[in-house]
Amino acid sequence: MTPEQPPPTKPVRKLVVEVSDARDLLPKDGLGSSSAYVVADFDGQKKRTSTISRSLNPVWNESMEFVVSDPSTMEYEELEIEVFNDKRLSNGSNRKNHFLGRVKVYGTQFARREEAGLIYFQLEKKSVFSWIRGEIGLRIYYYDDVEVAGDQEKDNDNVQAQPPPSEKEAPPQQQQQPQPEVRVMEVPAPTEFPTENLHPPPMVTVEEPPPAVTVQMENHHQHHGIPPPVNPEYPPEMRRMQAGRVGVGFGGGERVRVLKRPDNGDYSPRVIPRRSAKPESERIPAYDLVEPMQYLFVRIVKARGLSQNESPYVRIGRSVRSKPGIPKPGEPSSNPEWHQVFALAYNRPESANSSTLEISVWDAQSENFLGGVCFDLSDVPVRDPPDSPLAPQWYRLEGGDDPNTAGKVYGDIQLSVWIGTQADDAFPESWSSDAPYVSHTRSKVYQSPKLWYLRVTIMEAQDLEIAPNLPPLTVPDVKVKAQLGFQSVRTRRGVMNNRTSSFYWNEDLVFVAGEPLEDSLILLLEDRTGPDPVLLGHVLIPVAAIEQRLDERHVASRWMPLEGGPGGSYCGRIHLRMCLEGGYHVLDEAAHVCSDFRPTAAQLWKPAIGILELGILGARGLLPTKPRAGGKGSTDPYCVAKYGKKWVRTRTITDSFDPRWNEQYTWQVYDPCTVLTIGVFDNWRMFADMEEEKPDFRIGKVRIRVSTLESNKVYTNSYPLMVLQRTGLKKMGEIEVAVRFACPSLLPDTCVVYGQPLLPRMHYLRPLGVAQQEALRGAATKMVAAWLARSEPPLGGEVVRYMLDADSHTWSMRKSKANWFRIVGVLAWAVGLAKWLDNIRRWRNPVTTVLVHLLYLVLVWYPDLIVPTGFLYVCLIGTWYYRFRPKTPAGMDIRLSQAETVDPEDLDEEFDTFPSSRPPELIRARYDRLRMLAARVQTVLGDFATQGERVQALVSWRDPRATKLFIGVCLMITVVLYVVPPKMAAVALGFYFLRHPMFREPMPPASLNFFRRLPKENIKKEEKHEVNKEVKGEKVKDKKKKEKKEKNPEDKNDPIKLKAKLEKIDSKIQTLNIKREEILKLIEAAQAKAPAS
Repeated sequence: MTPEQPPPTKPVRKLVVEVSDARDLLPKDGLGSSSAYVVADFDGQKKRTSTISRSLNPVWNESMEFVVSDPSTMEYEELEIEVFNDKRLSNGSNRKNHFLGRVKVYGTQFARREEAGLIYFQLEKKSVFSWIRGEIGLRIYYYDDVEVAGDQEKDNDNVQAQPPPSEKEAPPQQQQQPQPEVRVMEVPAPTEFPTENLHPPPMVTVEEPPPAVTVQMENHHQHHGIPPPVNPEYPPEMRRMQAGRVGVGFGGGERVRVLKRPDNGDYSPRVIPRRSAKPESERIPAYDLVEPMQYLFVRIVKARGLSQNESPYVRIGRSVRSKPGIPKPGEPSSNPEWHQVFALAYNRPESANSSTLEISVWDAQSENFLGGVCFDLSDVPVRDPPDSPLAPQWYRLEGGDDPNTAGKVYGDIQLSVWIGTQADDAFPESWSSDAPYVSHTRSKVYQSPKLWYLRVTIMEAQDLEIAPNLPPLTVPDVKVKAQLGFQSVRTRRGVMNNRTSSFYWNEDLVFVAGEPLEDSLILLLEDRTGPDPVLLGHVLIPVAAIEQRLDERHVASRWMPLEGGPGGSYCGRIHLRMCLEGGYHVLDEAAHVCSDFRPTAAQLWKPAIGILELGILGARGLLPTKPRAGGKGSTDPYCVAKYGKKWVRTRTITDSFDPRWNEQYTWQVYDPCTVLTIGVFDNWRMFADMEEEKPDFRIGKVRIRVSTLESNKVYTNSYPLMVLQRTGLKKMGEIEVAVRFACPSLLPDTCVVYGQPLLPRMHYLRPLGVAQQEALRGAATKMVAAWLARSEPPLGGEVVRYMLDADSHTWSMRKSKANWFRIVGVLAWAVGLAKWLDNIRRWRNPVTTVLVHLLYLVLVWYPDLIVPTGFLYVCLIGTWYYRFRPKTPAGMDIRLSQAETVDPEDLDEEFDTFPSSRPPELIRARYDRLRMLAARVQTVLGDFATQGERVQALVSWRDPRATKLFIGVCLMITVVLYVVPPKMAAVALGFYFLRHPMFREPMPPASLNFFRRLPKENIKKEEKHEVNKEVKGEKVKDKKKKEKKEKNPEDKNDPIKLKAKLEKIDSKIQTLNIKREEILKLIEAAQAKAPAS
C-alpha cells in the first residue's frame, strides 16, 4: 500500500481587526446614551461586533478576521469600519440604526502582528452635515498562515450559502441587496521602461461614487528614455487627468509659457523651449520629461580557451578598459569571467567619425594582444525597454592584420552589444565613458533613516548614598544626566523629601533615536554639591527594549536599579517612564521648507494624493571650482534632489561646464504644502585618497513648492544657481529641470488636505517647545548626515547639511532686514487702504468721494449687505489677480532676501563661526551695533506699552479729571444713541469723517489731544533710574581715571611716553583745524548765496 499523500497546502494571509473600545460617542438612542456596535468591511467581507447596551464609552475587546485574497495588492485595499447605534435597544421612536462615525484604514497602514499596537482613530463624518464625535481604539495587523487547499473554497461556499441578515439585525445600509461593485484596474502610460526585479508599484485610489477606480502609479527611482506609446481606456475622471498629460513631451502639446519675465534681472527662472525628438504626427508618451540620450551598451560576460595569460582584461576602443578577469573556482585561467557592462556615448561629435566598434582582450602583465572582435555599428540592434535583455553570444577572437599574432590568437568571448538610452535597466550600474571614477559617479537613490522621539520621564530616585559630611542647612544638589549617542541632557536640581530621603524631578527629556535601534540610553545620577561631581550610580537601557506608543495613551513606569555607585552592589533605584513616540514627525528640515509631515509610525500614514515627477535635464554656464594645470579650471558636477525620506543623486559628469544628466525621478506626495529641494555640487571626493576626505563644493540649490504647481502640467524652466559667499552674492550657473505634479485636481481627498492639521496629532496634544524642537532638529540632521555618509557612494555631510538648511537658525543681520521687509510687504495693503481713505477724506478725486458717500449710505441703510459685499469684493480681487498669477514656480528673490545689497560687514558676521573666531575689537564693535539696534526695538516696544497704558488710564482714575471727562462723554453718547436712531447716527458720523477739507482744521482733533495727555506707568521711577545710571556712570569713569593715574605714576617722568602724548595732541589739533576751515568755507558760501536769494 502506498502511504497516504498529505493534503496540498497553500499560503494564505489573514487580516485581523481587534476592536478594543470607543470613547465619547454621541447619544443617539433618545435617552442620553447609545447602544453601539461596529461593522468592518474589507474586500467584500463584512463582519460585526456585539452590541454594548447604553454606553457612550463602550468596550468590546473583540477581534474579526478577514482573508486577504491577493497579498501582493493588499496595500492598495481599504478597510472601512463603521459604528452604529442599535435601534432595538433605543427608544421606540428610532426607526433606523443611527450612524455614529466611521474610520477608513488603508493597506499601507497595516502592520505585522509583532509590530502592531493599539491606535485610537478619530471618527469621521459621512457627509458635511453629519454630527460626529469620539474615537475608536483598533489594533490592526496581518499574518501569514498555511491552510489546506480546498478549505478556503468550502468557506467561501459556506459564506455564499448563508442567508442575508434580517432587517432587525442589519443596519439600514445593509437592508437592500447591494449592487455588485465593479472595480476597474486601469494602467496609465508607463513612466519608465519595465525593469527586472522591481517591487510592485503602489496605487493611488481615486474615490468617487461608483464605479470605484484604482490607478497604479510608479514609486521607485527612474532613468527615463522614451517608452512606447500605450493607449489604455480610462474612466471619465482619469481620462481628463491623462488628457492634460498627453502632448507635454518633446513636440507640441500644452506647455507653461511665461509671456513676460519678472523684473528680477538674470536671477529669475525662465522657460526652456523643449526640442522635439519625434515628428508631431507621432503620439508623445505621457511620462516623458527628459531628453533621450543614446548609448552604445557592451556587456562582457566571459571568455574561453584564451592563449596563455596571467590577468586578462577587455579593452573597448582605445580608452575604456575593464577590470581583470577572474576564472571560477576549479576553472583554468584561460576561462576568465567579467560580468561587466559599459555604456559608451553614441551619436555624439566624438563618436560620429567611427563606424566600427573594436573589442579586444589583452594581458595586463605583459600587455600581449590575446585577440579581438570588430562590429559594424550599422548592424548593432536597438533595444526598446519593453524588450527583454539582449542574450549574449559567443564570438571567435581574431588576430587582425598583425603577422606577429599569427597562431597565437585563439579562444572565444561571450558578449552582447546593443544601442539604448539612459532608461535601459543596465545603465545605472554600467561603467560610463564620461564617468571614469565609477565608485563616486553613479546615480543612486538614498533613504533617510527612520527616526523616533525618545521620551524619558525622570520621576524620582530612592536610597541614594549621599555624602554625610555636608555643611549645615545645605541641600544636596542631585541631578540626572542622560546620554544617547552624541546627545546629552541634564535635568534640573532634584527636590528632596526629608522624611524618605528621596529626590523628585518629574521632568521630561526628549532625544532623537534612529533605526536600527542599536544604541543604549545611559542615565547618570550625579551629586554636584561640591566642586567636583560625584557619581551616585548609573543605568544602561537598550533603546530596542523601550516600549513604542503611537498616541497619548498612558505608559507604565518602571523602577530601575542603579549600578556603579559608592554604595557597592546596591546604589539605590530610579523611577522612570520611557517610550518611543511614533505619533510625532521628527523634523530634520526647517519648518518653512519641510518636504514631509508624516509621523514616524507607518500605521498613521494617510494614502498618497499624487505623484511628483522631476526631470533633471542639465546645467548651463557653470563656473570652474577646481584649479587645473593649464590655467583653466574644471568642474565635475552632480545633482542631488530631496523630497520626503527619499534622496536622489545623479551621475557625475566629469570636466563639464554644461553637463546634461537627463534623469527622471518620482516621489509620492502626501501633502501638497511641501517643498522639493534640488542642489548642484562639484565632486571632490572622487579625487581624494581613502584616508583623505575632501568635501564636495556647493554650487547652488533651488526650492520648488509643490502647492504652486498646477495639476498634471509640465514646467520646464531654467533656475539660476545663486550662492551667498563672504564676498557677496555670486551666480554659479543655471540648472534646467522639468517638474510635473500628477494629481487629480479638486478631488475630495486633495481638497480635504488643506483643512487638516499640518503636523501629526501628537504635536498638538503634547507640543514640544520651540527651543527644544530646534535642538532636536539639529540632532536629527546629524543622524541623517551620518547615515547617508555610510552609503556607497557616500553622500557627504556638507551636502546633507546644505540641503537641510542646518544653519538656518543662526543670527544674520541680512535675514533680520529681509524679515522686516517681509512684514512691511504684508502690511502694504493696510497702508494702501489708509492712503486711499485719506485721499477720499481730502477729496482728491471728487467723483470717487461722492460714490463712496453713496455706497456708505446704501450699506448703512441695508446693513445685511455688509458681509456679502465684503466677500464679493474679495472674490473680485482674486479673479482680477488671476491675470497676474505666476506662470513658473518661484525661485530665489534676491531683493526680498537682501542678498544683492548686503553689507560686507554683515556677510562677515553671518559667516562667522559659533563661538566667534574674530578679534575682540571687532566683536566689541558688533556688540555695540547690536546694542544700538536693540535700543531702537526697546523704544518701539515702549511706545506700544505707553499706548496700552493710556487706554487703561481712561477708567483707572490715575488722572481724575481725564477719567471724569471720559465718563461724562460716554454718558452723553449713550443718551444720544438711545434717542437718535442708529442709522442716522452712523450716517452723521460717516459724513463728518468724510467732510470737505474746507470744514477741517489743520490741528489735531480734540480726541487725539485728550488721548495723548493721559498718563503712563512708572515715569518717576524711570527718571530716577536714568539719573542713578548717569551718576553711577560718572563715578565709574572717575574711579577708572584715578586707578590709571595710580597705576602709572612713572609716566610723568618718562620722556618717550610724554612725546607720544604730545604727538597725539598735535594730531588732534590738526584735525580740528581742518574741520574749522571746512566750516568757515561753508559759512562763506552760505553768506554769498543769501543776498542773491
